[in-house]
Amino acid sequence: MSSFDKREEGFEKKFAHDEELRFKASARRNKLLGLWAAEKLGLTGDAAEAYAQDVIAADLKEAGDQDVFDKIRADFDAKGVQQSDHQLRRTMDELMEEAVRQIQG
Repeated sequence: MSSFDKREEGFEKKFAHDEELRFKASARRNKLLGLWAAEKLGLTGDAAEAYAQDVIAADLKEAGDQDVFDKIRADFDAKGVQQSDHQLRRTMDELMEEAVRQIQG
């Protein structure tokens, strides 16, 4: 195997590893976000855990975070939870940072 082939293989492995970490961090963020939103919705215990799983599942509908945002936004609106779009997106960003710290730690 030439050094070019070895280098290419190294880049492919790093890319696969980075994608796996991104997926894990996103799933972890969605669980944290689901638990946070469940609290705002007045859910506790098993109901909060089930809601967090629903948030994780919502992320599988389309690429990106919009599907998760839309689910929580709709649920907040249906229950009268006062949370601006900006606050929701900021919480999503903060929890992503937390999820990355947890994955790396």
